[in-house]
Amino acid sequence: METEKRYKRACTIDRRLIYDTQDIFGAGTDTSATTTEWAMAELMKNPKVMEKAQAECVIKETLRLHPPAPLTPRESIKSCEIGEYKIPLKARVINNLWAIARDPKHWPDADCFRPERFDGSSADYKGTNFQYIPFGAGRRMCPGIAFGIANVELQLAQLRYHFDWKLPHGMKSEELNMTEAFGASVKRKDPLLLTATLVMSSSA
Repeated sequence: METEKRYKRACTIDRRLIYDTQDIFGAGTDTSATTTEWAMAELMKNPKVMEKAQAECVIKETLRLHPPAPLTPRESIKSCEIGEYKIPLKARVINNLWAIARDPKHWPDADCFRPERFDGSSADYKGTNFQYIPFGAGRRMCPGIAFGIANVELQLAQLRYHFDWKLPHGMKSEELNMTEAFGASVKRKDPLLLTATLVMSSSA
């Protein structure tokens, strides 16, 4: 009997470990890939930005316009008031990070891709500027910020350094469809199709 209980406990722990590992890889890779794709799409849509933008500002602006997880559910641990709203204990609250990051009260030209807005700005994604929280805020914010940002920075740097990028079949930048498909993460409705030309380094 005791052996059976231990076996069941071990199976439960194994299942939790598997689910947690899947969450880590799923959340860590899917959101990074989605952010990289959006960054490349925004750069192709705005070719002048591609020439001069700093990678850090491009990533911040991409996360503002296209947060990886646009809706974050939370449960209140005590009753409270936020503005004119009374939030009861154990109420489910959904934070709309997508809408917060496009609020024109905080972001001039909120729907435009302008990485330069972060040049010299103190706004950061670490949860202290509540008008800009692509990774959430507080104790429940994303634990993989450093991994995710490093992942996106490395991919973007490699893609921009080693290749020249063009839209296929003579498509113009204004023709690029930027429609979003909402889900657990906000992906592009249409996959991003680009033509890459390898840049030969002078040492090659």
